[in-house]
Amino acid sequence: MSAQESAQDQNNQANTNESTTHFGYKTVEKSDKASMVAGVFHSVAQQYDIMNDLMSFGIHRLWKRFTIDASGVRPGNKVLDLAGGTGDLTAKFSKLVGREGKVVLADINSSMLNVGRDKLRDKGLVQNIEYVQANAEYLPFEENTFDVVTIAFGLRNVTDKDKALRSIFSVLKPGGRLLVLEFSKPEHELVNKAYDFYSFNILPKMGELVAKDGESYQYLAESIRMHPDQETLKTMMENAGFEQTTFKNLTGGVVALHKGYKF
Repeated sequence: MSAQESAQDQNNQANTNESTTHFGYKTVEKSDKASMVAGVFHSVAQQYDIMNDLMSFGIHRLWKRFTIDASGVRPGNKVLDLAGGTGDLTAKFSKLVGREGKVVLADINSSMLNVGRDKLRDKGLVQNIEYVQANAEYLPFEENTFDVVTIAFGLRNVTDKDKALRSIFSVLKPGGRLLVLEFSKPEHELVNKAYDFYSFNILPKMGELVAKDGESYQYLAESIRMHPDQETLKTMMENAGFEQTTFKNLTGGVVALHKGYKF
C-alpha cells in the first residue's frame, strides 16, 4: 500500500467519527482544525512565495496560468479568489476583469491576506480588488454574486469540504463556474513513489532551511495525501450541485484542475 493509499484509509476511518477530522495524518477534533491550520500559515506566510517557487521548481506558475486560461474570465466579471493567499491569481484576474469588474481576494488567514494585499498594492493593483477574511464553509456574500470562483491549493486545508463546496455554489451566479486547483494523485506509480520520497524527505528539510519551519511543511505534505483523489473530488462537486464537472491532470496528476458549473 502506497503512502497516499494509507493516508486515504486513515481519512476514511477519521470520517466515521463526525466530531473528528484529519490534520495531516493526525486525527483531531473538527473544532480544533481551523486554528491548527491557521498556525501553519501564520508561520509560513512571509516565505510562502519563495517556498512555492522552490518546492515546485517554478511549475506552480504554469499551473496557475492554466487555471486562469481555463476560467474564461472576461471584462466586467466579478471573481472570488478563495483561499487566495498571496494573490497570484488575483493579480492576473484584476487585469482581465478591468475597471468595470471586481476581484475579491478572500482567505481565512490574516497573515496570508496581509502579505497578499501588500504585494498587490506594491504592483499598483488597487482599483478593482477587495480583501475579505473569510471561512470557505461560511462565505459572507449574497447568493448569486460571482461569475467565477477559484480556490487554488486551499481546499485540502478546509475542515468540511462538502460544506465549503455548497457555500461556493450558493455565491455563484447561474451560469457561473468553480475552478479547484489542487494537489492530487499521480497517474503513474513511479511518479507516485518519487513524489512520496520528495514530499517526506526533501520538502520538510527545505522548509526548515528556508522558512525555519520544517514541521509546517511536513503537515503540508501530509495534507496533500489526505486530500480526495480526482474522481472523489469530482463526485463531491456534483453532490454540491455542480454540473458538467470535469478535471484535467497536470504534471502527471501531481496537480489536477477541477471545473464545474452552476446552472
